Amino acid sequence: MVELSNEDVRKVASLARLKLSDAEIEHFAQQLGGVLQYVHVLDELDVSDIEPMAHAVDISNVLRDDETTPSLPREDALANAPKTDGRYFLVPQILENA
Repeated sequence: MVELSNEDVRKVASLARLKLSDAEIEHFAQQLGGVLQYVHVLDELDVSDIEPMAHAVDISNVLRDDETTPSLPREDALANAPKTDGRYFLVPQILENA
């Protein structure tokens, strides 16, 4: 089995923003070591004739065609705005000297 130190597990837990007890750290050190040992077993396979893949399953995007449709009239879009000049939304300035 691949040996992982408790510090390695603490580092991974920190990156994952997990708070683990000392008992959990010991437990996960053994489990993660087992996972890494299995990865080493997979490294022994000859995959030179296998094409790399980005996903385990085929993915196809389902997109609709772009269609021009009537938009909301400006007056309706601005109707509930807190501030407007009749043409645009007016918002507070957030950048200095802009």
